[in-house]
Amino acid sequence: MPSGSTQFRYTQTPSKVLHLRNMPWESTEEELVELCKPFGRVVNTMCNVGANRNQAFVEFADQNQAISMVSYYASSSEPAQVRGKTVYIQYSNRQEITNNKGTGDSSGNVLLVTFEGVQPNDVSIDVIHLVFSAFGFVHKIATFEKAAGFQALIQYTDAPTALEAKNSLDGRSIPRYLLAEHVSICHLRITFSAHKDLNIKFQSHRSRDYTNPYLPVNPTAIEGITQPILGSDGKIKEPESNVLLASIENMQYAVGVDVLHTVFSSFGAVRKIAMFEKNGGMQALIQYPGMCEQL
Repeated sequence: MPSGSTQFRYTQTPSKVLHLRNMPWESTEEELVELCKPFGRVVNTMCNVGANRNQAFVEFADQNQAISMVSYYASSSEPAQVRGKTVYIQYSNRQEITNNKGTGDSSGNVLLVTFEGVQPNDVSIDVIHLVFSAFGFVHKIATFEKAAGFQALIQYTDAPTALEAKNSLDGRSIPRYLLAEHVSICHLRITFSAHKDLNIKFQSHRSRDYTNPYLPVNPTAIEGITQPILGSDGKIKEPESNVLLASIENMQYAVGVDVLHTVFSSFGAVRKIAMFEKNGGMQALIQYPGMCEQL
């Protein structure tokens, strides 16, 4: 008997809906779709089901696609895996998934964007924000790497705004002048995500919450900004950036985001401010649209 056969229940009637067990804790719709999409088009999902939130359901567009997935892993020596965990697959008793958003078919306020033709570091989070904020206020962005390539989740205020952005940008390319010199083209492939509210823990080069200026900055991001470089004369030179790191010392009164915004707006339009504590002191990151030459 094939080694993978213990994952399945053969006596069940085939269904286009599959039941997956032993999923990783708080697994995402994107991970589920990534596992299933080689076998056909996924039209609906249901994640984090059960008392331990380690079960999921996936619905294919056609029953033969579900049968193909079950048959493949039944005869494969390599089990289905998500985040390195073996996932057990069987047919579901249900014939369709109800009361859940369809994958890529129903609109939501969060977009899943795949950047084709580029490496993860080729498109900065600021460029992503610039492109997608043209259609409305972007609440949050989270970028990550998957087998499909470099991807991002982009959260808008509501579904209509996200739909407008999707309809306008899906299949298009990021303007060439926004890309690094070595990047020739970057295509956008956009679907809707099942997420409604992204959980952003840190402000960093990989994730941003534009609604919470008090969110802590990832320490590695801070070190990356403050690391000095040597100029042509051999002396330490601060790297050019549109983000300033300010240390707030000897405060005579409480200094908050509003105070910093008032002070630094004298030198140009301030896009974002993030305050945080480090080494017992208060610091802040202030971002301008361009290089802060006047400072």
